[in-house]
Amino acid sequence: MLEFENVSKSFWTGTRRKVILDQVSFRVELGTSLGVLAPNGTGKTTLINMMAGLEKPDEGVIRRDCRVSFPMGFTGGVAKRLSALENARSIAKIYGMDPDYVEAYCKWLCNLGEYFDQPLGTYSSGMRARFTFALMLALDFDMYLIDEGMPSTTDVEFNKKAGDILKEKLRTTTLVIVSHNPSTLEKFARQAAVLVDGQLYMFETLEEAKQLYDYQAQG
Repeated sequence: MLEFENVSKSFWTGTRRKVILDQVSFRVELGTSLGVLAPNGTGKTTLINMMAGLEKPDEGVIRRDCRVSFPMGFTGGVAKRLSALENARSIAKIYGMDPDYVEAYCKWLCNLGEYFDQPLGTYSSGMRARFTFALMLALDFDMYLIDEGMPSTTDVEFNKKAGDILKEKLRTTTLVIVSHNPSTLEKFARQAAVLVDGQLYMFETLEEAKQLYDYQAQG
């Protein structure tokens, strides 16, 4: 379970205070994947980072009674001076997993060839996305976090393999995905929410959430 209780978060932009969450409470139960619809600029990334524990709330409490992943595509946890091999092994130890397994899994899924032994700082953005996505899938989490859908890569083989693995994982795990595009959520989430004006409105179905989202867009 992931729970927000009376959580508030805001930023000072230099001219005004931008409110992301204002005394928001909600819960994500294991087994019920959640899609969050939010227009661009409303705080999607901040919300997903708070779920992961990468950002702290100004007020309120965030409870995690399960293993929550880092956001898909997040590169802050890997070191650019280290190779994919070195990153895979060191992060495996942090999460209490077998370094040999995580290394082999990432090497198989990424298909980076000789670059797997080169520093991440030498990678293209697509190569880094492939590695961080593979790393997340190699680790065992109860809840996976995705910001704006699948990582953008041009490797068709990787996209198919990673997509198939993610779908298989969803049989036994839970997904939270935030996006401005309703069609991105349709593949993965049944329950949905809308983030607007500092409030998160929860709905039982994506169709109900889309009604509010479309109404706000028209306004």
